[in-house]
Amino acid sequence: MKPHLIIFGIMIAGFIAYNLFFAATDDRTNTLINIIYASVLFGYMAFMAFVVLKKMRK
Repeated sequence: MKPHLIIFGIMIAGFIAYNLFFAATDDRTNTLINIIYASVLFGYMAFMAFVVLKKMRK
């Protein structure tokens, strides 16, 4: 589980860094990138929850 949390932390840090330093100049593009990145983050959270539930079942 620890590697999953490290990857998730790196993804969160990347999201914060993007929004602070590398945001797109066009508002629509920036919003689209934020939505896609947040969707990936929530998908990875769901994957981590699935892994935890699978380990609890054993």
